[in-house]
Amino acid sequence: MNIKIILEGKIKEPYFKLGVEEFKKRLTGYTSLKIVETSSIADFLKNSVKLNSYIITLEIEGETLSSPEFAQKIKEIETDGAYNEIIFLIGGSGGLVREVRDKSNFKFSMSKLTFLHQEAVMILIEQIYRAYKILNNEKYHK
Repeated sequence: MNIKIILEGKIKEPYFKLGVEEFKKRLTGYTSLKIVETSSIADFLKNSVKLNSYIITLEIEGETLSSPEFAQKIKEIETDGAYNEIIFLIGGSGGLVREVRDKSNFKFSMSKLTFLHQEAVMILIEQIYRAYKILNNEKYHK
């Protein structure tokens, strides 16, 4: 399964860049992960999304999942057979516009807290890594 994280804005801070690169490296044995920085998620969706993409928007009002539930969600998408990629959408400081939220297959909330978009990428990529460790019954610290 290919995974993309589409981020409205840029990862600027060196410590976030280092963390993201570390988890991208760790994920290479499990999945293909690409991070796309864009100035407009709406434009990205119009030009770059295929019909067989499962779109997950990160929204405070979305459904919260535990790490094992998140892993199960990824497994369900992978085994469904209708999708060949999962796309996570992370908005900028203004959040996601309605037209983007309406294209979502699943609205996901990592927390009721608001995070910097750079921080959200870091947390999300770590949780994706954790999900694959869970799905493969591999040890990973709690």
